[in-house]
Amino acid sequence: MPSTRKIDALLALRSDGKLLVGRDRIKVLEAVAEHKSISRAAKAVGFSYKAAWDAVSAINNLLPSPAFVTKAGGRSGGGAEVTPEGLKLIETFHRLEERLSRISCAIAEEGLEAAEDLSLLGLGLRISARNLFHAEVETVRKGPVDVEVTLRISGEHRIYAVITNEATADLDLRPGRKVVALVKASFVELVSPDETSHDLRNTFTGVVARRIDAERNCELQIDIGAGKTMTAVLPRRIVEERGVAEGRKATTRFAPENVILAAD
Repeated sequence: MPSTRKIDALLALRSDGKLLVGRDRIKVLEAVAEHKSISRAAKAVGFSYKAAWDAVSAINNLLPSPAFVTKAGGRSGGGAEVTPEGLKLIETFHRLEERLSRISCAIAEEGLEAAEDLSLLGLGLRISARNLFHAEVETVRKGPVDVEVTLRISGEHRIYAVITNEATADLDLRPGRKVVALVKASFVELVSPDETSHDLRNTFTGVVARRIDAERNCELQIDIGAGKTMTAVLPRRIVEERGVAEGRKATTRFAPENVILAAD
């Protein structure tokens, strides 16, 4: 009698070996394509607005070009549109997921010997850092103790990381190398308009897309352009003192030493 067992295998797409997107994010992206709105998409898939926004923003940060774009009008009056790049991502994901489903069925019926290409499939990871960017190494400037790495995350945006010589060798960092840059939201700070600094590395100005208030802290999601979003978690007192609100410009920065790099 044929086996009726089934392995529920979860697919995670990777770009250059890095986690890109999983089933939940694809579901949100599909809903955005159908409903032309993040809020309506969130309701359709049973997500909170925040969870849906985080999902599509994470995709944009990791893709070379945006998977979705927002339209003017703000949270209530605006909308969202999935780009050709996003539609291609959805199609690719489902094509690979179908293949993975066939492999999982073969494993259930015949064991691992029936899945010779199982090693080609990536395993998903969950990472606590809110800011993840698919990046390409542009320059590697070595010093006696540490190394400054310049990373391109879009045509107009660069991130600078300072890491040890040992880490540089372990990650095999060189121009053209693809990596993922991670920055914890708590490491991102606000820069006031009257504040001057000689070090402009990792300074980004954009429009506050979302502000989420808690009793002590605020979470800011800032659209810095080119489909990229910077997330910062800051004391609510500071946010209110500086009049940071949705739709207004804000400037953030973080230290190069607080950038974590991941490579395959």
